Amino acid sequence: MNAVDEKGLVEAFLSYLRYERNYAAYTLTAYSKDLEQFVRYVEERHEGRFEVDLIDADLVRAWLVTLMDEGFSPVSVNRKLSSLKSFFKFLLKRNEIQTNPARLVVGPKRGKPLPCFVKDADMEALLDGDGFEDSFEGIRDRLIVETLYDTGIRRSELIGIRNRDVDLEAKVIRVVGKRNKERLIPFASGLEELIRAYMTARDREIGAGSEWLFVRRDGEQLSAGIVYKVVRAHLSSIPMLPKRSPHVLRHSFATSMLNNGAELNAVKELLGHSSLASTSVYTHTTFEELKKVYHAHPRAKKDGGYYGN
Repeated sequence: MNAVDEKGLVEAFLSYLRYERNYAAYTLTAYSKDLEQFVRYVEERHEGRFEVDLIDADLVRAWLVTLMDEGFSPVSVNRKLSSLKSFFKFLLKRNEIQTNPARLVVGPKRGKPLPCFVKDADMEALLDGDGFEDSFEGIRDRLIVETLYDTGIRRSELIGIRNRDVDLEAKVIRVVGKRNKERLIPFASGLEELIRAYMTARDREIGAGSEWLFVRRDGEQLSAGIVYKVVRAHLSSIPMLPKRSPHVLRHSFATSMLNNGAELNAVKELLGHSSLASTSVYTHTTFEELKKVYHAHPRAKKDGGYYGN
């Protein structure tokens, strides 16, 4: 089979996708570009010839390396590899080839996105600003945001806190995490004052009958949905923030702790992670942030308060 006929296999494959598989035009364009790119690569290395018998796994891997060197992202490279594998599967069905040279080729690993977090200065402006009302809900909502950011606990752990889980004298909160694993979280003097103020407002407005720390106006346990809405509403005041969820505050706690000198293993214990691998994703420090290191968490030093003291 000559080079022209072999290139015709690509057109046959695209026709198969269009008429038998009913692929969308956008998808067909992507397949076409990927395969044209591969054909050019093969021709450049075989004196202008494109023949399927010339293609083996090593050639496919070399193409992927070239793509990475040219700046293509792992997502794009893996998509191109997928196009190539589909093409060779088509050739196998037509008995044009005996084996799929791309079958065992593995594409580059996709890098995990860094956790979204709020910068220290933005959290300071939010928590110390006037965005929270003086009502019971306003006092409660500020405590919700502050607790999530100051302790790094999960949303489910926050709504599960009972009054008896909070030791204001020792400045620790007992939380129950995943797999019912308990841990004690220390907090600073600033958070202690907010908890006391909230308890006073709660007991005055609602009464002291509930066992739960965070409650609705009817005295019932706060729901996860309400916590999400509260956090989303207040994080909306921070521009250019891609996500606005309670988990962003957990990310922000961990990032701030590590950027300000806390030990990785200590942060692991505070977050309730089972392994250091889960915690290490937060070690994306910058030189400018490291220059500012003088305490483990910016909220802990306010008004002379330190964690656990």
